[in-house]
Amino acid sequence: TGAISSLQRQMEIKESELRRIRFEKELLQKQLREREVQLQAVSDKLCSLTEEQRQEEAMVMMEEENHNLQQVVTEQEFQLAEQNKLISELQGTISQLQAEVVTTRLQLLKQKQAQKETQSQVEALQHTELQTRVALEIISSKFERYRNKIIQATFSVEGSQDPQAELTDDEVLEAMQKIINERAEFQQMLKNKGSK
Repeated sequence: TGAISSLQRQMEIKESELRRIRFEKELLQKQLREREVQLQAVSDKLCSLTEEQRQEEAMVMMEEENHNLQQVVTEQEFQLAEQNKLISELQGTISQLQAEVVTTRLQLLKQKQAQKETQSQVEALQHTELQTRVALEIISSKFERYRNKIIQATFSVEGSQDPQAELTDDEVLEAMQKIINERAEFQQMLKNKGSK
């Protein structure tokens, strides 16, 4: 937004310069027209003189006026050419600034769209995380119930002593392995004695 404001301010400055130069151009053209009017007045004055005076005065005045007018015309043509060149440059600069404004606005639009998409992804991940936490709690609860059942089954065997403290998973597995080994030994003994 700051970049767009800066570009717009630059455009306003350039457009102001362009208006000033066009005004100066019009002023120069007005001065040229005034010179033409003066020349016409001199010409009219010459017409009212006698032929001889007219010729003498006309020659002097025309040479002087032509010289002055030639200088003015040359100078003003040069100024007009410079101003036309400056107008062309300013118009090019304004076009460039307008293009930069459009480009900057497009970039801002893309950034907003990307931000919106990122926010949507974050919300989706948060939702997935919540679902995962709920599922983990359910699984943990089921695992704890299953573990308690295993402990209960393991230590409800005849001859087993109830645990005095909270058991680790390794201790539960060790107790179960002991029961399995004892049963296997008992089955082997029965088999050796010929019992089914």
